[in-house]
Amino acid sequence: MIEDGVLSFTVDEALLSIEFGKFQTFVLCYAGMGWISEAMEMMLLSFVGPAVQLEWELSSQQESLITSAVFAGMLLGAYAWGIVSDNYGRRMGFLFTALITSGAGFLSSFAPNYWSLICLRFMVGIGLGGGPVLASWFLEFIPSPHRGKWMVIFSAFWTIGTIFEASLAWAIMPRFGWRWLLATSSLPSFLLLLFYAVTPESPRYLCMRGRTSDAMQILEQMARANHKALPSGILISENQLELDEKSDHSEAAHLVGNGRIESSDEDMIHMNMKTSCISTLRSLLSPKLIRSTLLLWMVFFGNAFSYYGIVLLTSELSNGKRACTVKSSQPSHSNDDSLYKDVFVTSFAEVPGLIISAAIVDRIGRKLSMSSMLFISCVFLIPLVFPQTREITTGLLFCARISISASFTIIYIYAPEIYPTSVRASGIGIASSVGRIGGITCPLVAVGLVHGCHQSAAVLLFELVIFLSGIAVCLFPLETSGRDLTDSV
Repeated sequence: MIEDGVLSFTVDEALLSIEFGKFQTFVLCYAGMGWISEAMEMMLLSFVGPAVQLEWELSSQQESLITSAVFAGMLLGAYAWGIVSDNYGRRMGFLFTALITSGAGFLSSFAPNYWSLICLRFMVGIGLGGGPVLASWFLEFIPSPHRGKWMVIFSAFWTIGTIFEASLAWAIMPRFGWRWLLATSSLPSFLLLLFYAVTPESPRYLCMRGRTSDAMQILEQMARANHKALPSGILISENQLELDEKSDHSEAAHLVGNGRIESSDEDMIHMNMKTSCISTLRSLLSPKLIRSTLLLWMVFFGNAFSYYGIVLLTSELSNGKRACTVKSSQPSHSNDDSLYKDVFVTSFAEVPGLIISAAIVDRIGRKLSMSSMLFISCVFLIPLVFPQTREITTGLLFCARISISASFTIIYIYAPEIYPTSVRASGIGIASSVGRIGGITCPLVAVGLVHGCHQSAAVLLFELVIFLSGIAVCLFPLETSGRDLTDSV
């Protein structure tokens, strides 16, 4: 494009010219390692809770609190790290998340008692809350025509993490116990720290902050790594374009000239640096974003509640049914290999979930993809209202997890696309925090109701939450497939 007689280009145009190459592959692998770390820390809850309950003779409520403590930490962390990354950079956000997750995760393996374990897992949750920052960071390096495909590939790292953790638990837990599982599961977070020094800042974030020279350096590195050429001209930010469009309609702008644009841009940057939690919420709840924000909160809650609920139901449903049938006073958890086998098998449900989401997310759009997956998940859960054999139960949960994991994958593609760069990480962080509320409450349902011999009530509650989430998706105002990302509200 031509800006004031000078050739210029935006970050989106630069990314289209550079295309996806070696540079983005490194970014994908680094962000993917963070996704693997979060998946492993979440999946181990299915194994550590039953083992700790047996060793320390805990009640069902105390076991549930171990899982809920992690989600409570994520509730706080997701909001906090989103604010940090929007104000101080994406790299700053995921640096502290990796430090806290790796440190607290490793120390959890040495917890001497129940309450120290709760506190350390809460700290792990605070660190894990920064997961959406990595998703936003990776998204901002991808050309717009290929966002759906590459975000699905990014989500595949979560699947790798869940399968690897299930395999790790199957190999470690029967022989060495839960402490060794906690220690080994913290290793991916240490890898993030090891390679942190060579990670680049998001050029879109730098450009939004007015640091176009720094953004240009990153884009030049990308072009060299990918053996591509940048467009001719100078790099300009979307904020500057918006200011120019406004000045075209103002007579004063013709008198003042370019100096006014620079001054306004500097003022905007200065104001953005002072963005507070209150102003961020005001932006997210502004007339342009309030509908999308509230619906997104509802969908994140429903996805998290149902996804983690299905994961926990895999281990709890058969155990709870056995306890209700036998009326035994013994602990319902066993140390045989059936638990690890069931969780391992259902973890592979994420693979077809990824394939389905990759096939439909760009072809039929984000909204229809999400809503269809949520409603299909409801269909597979309906038979579990009534007691089924273990094989049928595992099969139905496998199919339900395919659908809900596909929906969860797509919401993490859709959410960053509806928010501008100025509030993207904060918006996703707050939505993820609301999702963590669903994660906090789902153990009380999956563990509490099933152990109380209320399987039908537990499943019906999951059905209701998933169905309402599907309705919320249908009410989203935007279809973001193929749209360019924006930088300001």
